[in-house]
Amino acid sequence: MIPSNRDNFFRGFADFLSHFHAIRADTGATDTLVPATELRKIGVKPVGKVAYELADGSLQEYQFGLVEISFMGEITAGRVIFGPNDAEPLLGVTALESVGIVIDPANRTFKRLPAIPLK
Repeated sequence: MIPSNRDNFFRGFADFLSHFHAIRADTGATDTLVPATELRKIGVKPVGKVAYELADGSLQEYQFGLVEISFMGEITAGRVIFGPNDAEPLLGVTALESVGIVIDPANRTFKRLPAIPLK
């Protein structure tokens, strides 16, 4: 369910390494987050750690891996955070923007740009 108090959540889908997961796009999140147990199940291995600022302002260090992400018929690759095992998967804006997809907050829908900006 999409929390009513978080307008920056939208429904979307991402395909991580050929495993289809329902996932929410979060315009407040830079990177994609998936429960660590799910990533390990599909063979994603941590390659580093980075500190993130959470919604409450606290800092938390998480491991991350690199994955291929397919979304709305487009493909990219990027960082995926090994989140807490009870976390809801989130698709960050980096993955969306890298394939030219933005979120229309008025309609709560995805919009494909005619071209990916290089400027």
